[in-house]
Amino acid sequence: MATEVQIFEGALDKGLEGVVACTTQVSSIVGNTLNYRGYTIEDLAQNSTFEEVVYLLWNNKLPNSSELSAFTDSLHKEMTLSPEYIKILKAIPTANVHPMAWLRTAVSLTAHLDKDANDNSTEANKRKALSLTGKMSSIVCAFDAIRSGKDPVSPVAGKSIAWNFMYMLGGGKEPDAESVKVFDTCLILHADHELNCSAFATRVTASSLSDLHSAIVSAIGALKGPLHGGANEQVMLMLKKIGNIENAQKFVKDALDAKEKVMGIGHRVYKNGDPRAAILRKISEKLTQKIGEPQWYQMSTLIDDTMNKEKGLMPNVDFYSATVYYAMKIPTDIYTPIFAVSRMAGWCAHAFEQYANNRIYRPRSKWQGKEGLTWKPAQNR
Repeated sequence: MATEVQIFEGALDKGLEGVVACTTQVSSIVGNTLNYRGYTIEDLAQNSTFEEVVYLLWNNKLPNSSELSAFTDSLHKEMTLSPEYIKILKAIPTANVHPMAWLRTAVSLTAHLDKDANDNSTEANKRKALSLTGKMSSIVCAFDAIRSGKDPVSPVAGKSIAWNFMYMLGGGKEPDAESVKVFDTCLILHADHELNCSAFATRVTASSLSDLHSAIVSAIGALKGPLHGGANEQVMLMLKKIGNIENAQKFVKDALDAKEKVMGIGHRVYKNGDPRAAILRKISEKLTQKIGEPQWYQMSTLIDDTMNKEKGLMPNVDFYSATVYYAMKIPTDIYTPIFAVSRMAGWCAHAFEQYANNRIYRPRSKWQGKEGLTWKPAQNR
């Protein structure tokens, strides 16, 4: 027993920080470099497309022209929501419901319309992953339409996921090429991130050999939290509350004095800067200037630079994605669902890897409760 306790004490770390829980070939973080299957995020953000990155994450290689064309066609065909499913979506309450809670239910319901929902074969899981990844953007845009009393806009065949998201969210208005490119870049940047909270949730559920839909719903539940995917929404709410550059200076001082957490600042793994945030910072500067509201970028950089100087903390991906989405006129509460649209690619990749080399997760806990108690009748307690 003493030996067991010693083992637990040696492995115990709050939040499992630094604890290696599995091996993976999906993505890696080395220093401040993020790689998808060996390709740096900077390389992919500049040159690739989201569809190509999805293929890469699922197949451990970039596709050639014919492979990419066939995969893209298959993925895009899954974007359309059936009338039966849209009818079900309209029955899900939207009043006083957070979009991520609605999304969690909507994605869970897709399993009820999938004939292969309980088939855990590799072929069935690949098909289900195509369906889930293709439909996610349509589901998120359907939520925004339904809560406004409108019918969801159908996607346009032959257009990318990024193009169709902007089109559907805009009520059927064709997006400009720059907005599509920016949004596609955002999808690439959020597609995977090693063993983060939601990826781990995916793998834990998949390790029980539960179905892919259940694993993805677990991931959505984890992403909903403000310490994970929900941080981008909180960043924009924080900036709106601050209001202007003068208030931002006081906000940072007060936060430092009170030792309060500033949303979007700091990262558990990156100590020398999140490479995704560096890319988004440049985009934020350009877009906020373009819409005539540079104060959002200016406030962000003041907070960013001050927190780095005073505390050595740097922004994560959520920090600048907030102002990028704001400049693109995306509703604030849709920011985290967008994260899910992108991260579906990574979640599925982690599930595939877990199923292929599985052992159920069963960690141990260190007991810190009472001992030696005996039961007594209620009248004697």
